[in-house]
Amino acid sequence: MIIDDVTVRISAGNGGDGTATFNKNLMELGPTGGTGGSGGSVYLESVADINALRQFRFKKSIQADNGKNGQGQFRNGTDAPDIVLRIPVGTVIHNLSNNSESDISHIGEKIILAKGGRGGRGNTHFKSATNTSPKQFEHGFPGQMFDIRFELKLIADVGLIGLPNVGKSNLLNELTNAKSKVADYPFTTLEPHLGTYYELVIADIPGLIEGASHGKGLGIKFLRHVERTKILFHLVSADSQNPVADYAAVRAELGTYDKTLLGKPEYVFLSKCDAVSQDEMLTKLALLKTLNKNSYPLSILKPETLENVKSILNIIKSNRLYHQ
Repeated sequence: MIIDDVTVRISAGNGGDGTATFNKNLMELGPTGGTGGSGGSVYLESVADINALRQFRFKKSIQADNGKNGQGQFRNGTDAPDIVLRIPVGTVIHNLSNNSESDISHIGEKIILAKGGRGGRGNTHFKSATNTSPKQFEHGFPGQMFDIRFELKLIADVGLIGLPNVGKSNLLNELTNAKSKVADYPFTTLEPHLGTYYELVIADIPGLIEGASHGKGLGIKFLRHVERTKILFHLVSADSQNPVADYAAVRAELGTYDKTLLGKPEYVFLSKCDAVSQDEMLTKLALLKTLNKNSYPLSILKPETLENVKSILNIIKSNRLYHQ
């Protein structure tokens, strides 16, 4: 089960205390208190694994270690090690404690999430001409602590959308090495799946029903992952009694959730076209073309229709490389 929305308390380590000690060596005077070590910081690093948030399924608190206290004879406390949390690329980081938001959109990107506290100074730092034997020292400073909500929004070149059971998983499996579950019943896909067609990332996004933008069916779980998908492949089943209504239903949910989704480049595919007669397929395809001129027939049993899909993907890949 993919975890794509989770809230975690993140605590950096506190700095160690400084100390107030004095030289114990014969004929040597003066303060020798060391400074405390810094607390561990918490960093985020993005990875390609969309299941990386699963680490927080049961672990809702992350705590870095505190720095060690300073000691006598000028011995500073050791710094605590930092923690690096690996999260999926495309994750939005909502800081619930200060109402800020950021995201991590490139694989290997690393950012600091909570900074460890600085160690307190020992009494050696307070020595002066008028205070040769200072007893002052500092306690360590607290590390930052935040409540963080991690929200995964997939970043894909192509997103496969449509009502349940229209063949999105089959298409992903044919084009890539993905192993999406397929079966002849609605909601086979209950979570997003990714595959790569050469350098393009393709996301099989869970199907939706009317009212998804208000939480019905898979609801927001589907729509969230469309936001940062660059191009949409909209599949409409040829065995539907009303493919135009099916197409309109999905578009309506996109627009209700976020009107900007309607402006994304879109290709429409009349899937499972082998399940109907040639005349019926052509009639339904013509109706779809009145709504979107980039409408094409599709069947995994008809290699020529798959070649059309691959040709479109090759054009998308060429355009992406050109604009990089």
